[in-house]
Amino acid sequence: MTAVRPRFDPVVHAPPRLQVCGLLAVVDTMDFAVVREQIGVSDSVLSKHVKQLEEAGYVTVRKSTRASRVRTSLSLTAAGRSAFDAHVAELRRITGG
Repeated sequence: MTAVRPRFDPVVHAPPRLQVCGLLAVVDTMDFAVVREQIGVSDSVLSKHVKQLEEAGYVTVRKSTRASRVRTSLSLTAAGRSAFDAHVAELRRITGG
C-alpha cells in the first residue's frame, strides 16, 4: 500500500460527508437507503451532502430499476477514495494518532 500524503479536505470534513465517505470506502457500492439509515439523517439531508460530494468528483450516483422501483446507489470515485484517505491521514497527524 502506498503512503498517503496527509491533506485536510473541507469537502470531506463535514460530519455527514465524512460518514458517507467512511461507509463507501469499505465497499464498491451501497444503496442510498442503507447509507441514510447508517448515518441517521433524512433523505433531503443526505441528498444535499451527496450532491456536494458528487460535484467535487468524489461520489458517483447511479440509478437503476429493481422490482419496478428506482434504486439509487452510491460509490466513491478514485478521487473520492484518495481525498478521504488523505483527509483521514491528516486527522491522524493532527491528533498525534
